[in-house]
Amino acid sequence: MSGTAGGESRPTRQEDPCQAREVLGIVGDKWSLLIVRNLSQGPRRFTELKRAVDGISQRMLTVTLRGLERDGILTRTVRNVMPPHVSYELTPMGRTLREATAPLLEWSITHLRHIDAARAAYDARPDTPPA
Repeated sequence: MSGTAGGESRPTRQEDPCQAREVLGIVGDKWSLLIVRNLSQGPRRFTELKRAVDGISQRMLTVTLRGLERDGILTRTVRNVMPPHVSYELTPMGRTLREATAPLLEWSITHLRHIDAARAAYDARPDTPPA
């Protein structure tokens, strides 16, 4: 317990390990990590990110960028020119997320072929229930 100015005690906020699921929601989102990875090279415009993140819709990119900005992972900068120039850049915390998840992304790239082969073999088994 910690004291207050009036001498009263109040409980110190304990960190609930289950709250980590909120952060894991960011890490577990397939689009967020791909965007973070693309921003690791420096600021990018929306259209650059859209081209770089294969398969993402314009709406999903917008939603994901807003979420990452809200979480403090990236910043959105608008330059008032015609047309307006909007760019996105990792914050210092976003850069640490990139460092922490880089091995996972690299593992994914390295093992994608093996995962595809394992899925095909699994799906080809006669005793396999439909996915």
